[in-house]
Amino acid sequence: MAHFAKIENNVVTQVIVISNDDILDSNGNEQESIGIDFINNTLGLDGIWKQTSYNKNIRKNFAGIGSNYDEINDVFYDEKPGDNYTLDTTEWVWKLNP
Repeated sequence: MAHFAKIENNVVTQVIVISNDDILDSNGNEQESIGIDFINNTLGLDGIWKQTSYNKNIRKNFAGIGSNYDEINDVFYDEKPGDNYTLDTTEWVWKLNP
């Protein structure tokens, strides 16, 4: 299954699942753009959509509702858990300050 996150103001507002078949090109390769076209045209869902992955091999982290999207680095990361945390931009996770 392929997961896609809807981005509004750099925040994930929705995550949907579509069939892997709906993101394949004519050679059988997965293409994010084909999935986005399917979401926009077949499902009728507008907006900005980005593929995400549970195994973190796309955009560093799985996107959940409320996650942030960094457009420049093309990554998802969670909301800041508290004031005592710093964002590690190598792993894109929050680390507790010592």
